[in-house]
Amino acid sequence: MPKKTDTTTPGYISALLQPRPQATTDRRAWSIPVFGVWVPFFTATNTEGQTRISHEALGAPVRLAKDSDGSVKFSKSGRPVLKLVKELGDQVKLVRENFQAGLLTYAENVQRAMPDAYKAQAENARKRGEAIYEMEARVLTDALEAAEKAEAEPARDAEPVAVPA
Repeated sequence: MPKKTDTTTPGYISALLQPRPQATTDRRAWSIPVFGVWVPFFTATNTEGQTRISHEALGAPVRLAKDSDGSVKFSKSGRPVLKLVKELGDQVKLVRENFQAGLLTYAENVQRAMPDAYKAQAENARKRGEAIYEMEARVLTDALEAAEKAEAEPARDAEPVAVPA
C-alpha cells in the first residue's frame, strides 16, 4: 500500500526530517549554514512559488568541485574540494545583494528624514574612532620599538656554552 502524503505538514517540519550533516560540519554560504538555514529557506520559497530551485540542488546542495578536465579537484592537503551548487549559490548571492541594497536604502531614508541627527551621529563616531586609531597607533609603535630593541640586545639569560677542548 503506498504511503499517504500529508499536504498539511509545514515545509519546516519536513525539512527537520531530512537527513543532513551535523551542525558542526555544516557548509556555509555567506557565513550562513547551508543545510541549517539556506536549504529550509529556499524550500519554503519554492513551496510558496517565489523561487523554482531544482529538487536536485536542494537535495544535494554541496558537490565535489571539478577541474577543467572534469576530474575531482583536491586541495593542497589532499582533501577533495567541495562547493555549493551554482543554482543555489546564485540565489544566495541574490539574497545578499538585496539585503545590502535594503541596508543602504534604510540608511539613505534616515539621512533624508533626519539629516542633522544623522550628521551628528556620523561626526561623533568619526571623532571617537579617530581617538581609538591614535591610541592603537601608539600601542603598535611601542610594540615595534620593543621588538626591535629585543632583537638588537643579545640574550642575557643564556648560559655560556662550554666549548670542548
